Amino acid sequence: MKKQTLIITYYWPPAGGPGVQRWLKFVKYLPEFGIEPIVYCPENPSYPIVDESLLNEVSSEIKILKQPISEPYRFANLLSKKDSKQISSGVIPKKKKQSVVQRLLLYVRGNFFIPDARKGWVKPSVQFLAKYIQENNIETIITTGPPHSLHLIGLQLKAQLGVKWIADFRDPWTTIGYHKALKLSPSSAEKHKTLEAQALQTADEIIVTSENTKKEFLSKTKQPVTVITNGYDAHKIERPEKDKKFTLAHIGSLLSERNPKQLWASIKELIDENENFRSEFELKLIGVVSEDVLHTLKAFGLESHINSVGYVTHKDAIKAQMASRVLLMVEIDSDDTKVIIPGKLFEYMASGTPIIAVGPTDSDVETILKSTNTGQYFYYSDKEQMKSQILSYFDAYKSNTLTVNAIGLEQYSRKSLTKVLSRII
Repeated sequence: MKKQTLIITYYWPPAGGPGVQRWLKFVKYLPEFGIEPIVYCPENPSYPIVDESLLNEVSSEIKILKQPISEPYRFANLLSKKDSKQISSGVIPKKKKQSVVQRLLLYVRGNFFIPDARKGWVKPSVQFLAKYIQENNIETIITTGPPHSLHLIGLQLKAQLGVKWIADFRDPWTTIGYHKALKLSPSSAEKHKTLEAQALQTADEIIVTSENTKKEFLSKTKQPVTVITNGYDAHKIERPEKDKKFTLAHIGSLLSERNPKQLWASIKELIDENENFRSEFELKLIGVVSEDVLHTLKAFGLESHINSVGYVTHKDAIKAQMASRVLLMVEIDSDDTKVIIPGKLFEYMASGTPIIAVGPTDSDVETILKSTNTGQYFYYSDKEQMKSQILSYFDAYKSNTLTVNAIGLEQYSRKSLTKVLSRII
């Protein structure tokens, strides 16, 4: 008989974006390791990105529980639907470019909705789930955040019922970059720290996605902390033909602070100096791109080389990864983002396309890229090194020798990662 485990998540298909992938895949493989996952998610969520195609990946045999949720973003839409959607998806303009409405929304979001805008779902969820857990003899629950308010559901269920509680942190809580943009008052900031401490010190097991986050959390709790990164999944997508041009493709959200000006400068120099590069280079942007980044690219004179595609389905994103000549990954240049390993990194690595990554020093991403031999990592100031690497990839593209010789990727397969999770459960 399989062991029943209740998974409490906000993001579930048809939600799009990286937040949904982690537990969609865990749920897919857990039955193979003797565990029956039961998913609890909102009935009427306000997802900033929707991908209906992901519904096809949910097995009809999975039990899914849903309860209504009341979210303030619906009211925020009355002020500005565009600003509300941007903030809810993490696209926060730089301070000096924030409108009055944006500043107001950030202040209200940060100080009136602690820990986040889904806090109103905590009380009704606890009432519903406490009864369900008792009636169905559920022994283990898992909460995954952000939104970190879901960990408060776990905290209260643990206190009421004594169930085993596993808290999965896809991102850190009080040290994540956007947390500082919420215009928190001192008392609000302290409330966040208090709630974070309660969750970290009460959960029976804590799961994080990076070694840097593990290091941070071990300084805040004595509970066991395990790293289970995101990963890639086997798929039956036929490999498309490679792009005709030398495409450098960024897939995913390119936020205001992810704006590597030295990279854009190095590309501009290559365009000016190399006629072949100028005629064959294309910067392909797939997903949400902030106005700040677009303005910077225009200022560097790269506008005519940009192919801005917008959001695509997960299946089409996989195809784009395989079709592109080189993949680009950019993280904010900050100590806070050393812990961030974008979920798409592992799909990038499995695509067979070389990767150029730009980010902070001592990042987990740098370690993974080097250990798997799947790409090159640069710091924001590495202009000449980036220029040299792009030219090297371009020369390999011209001679039809642009390939990747990856090593050790199997440890990052979704099935292998689920096996680690099953042991914790």
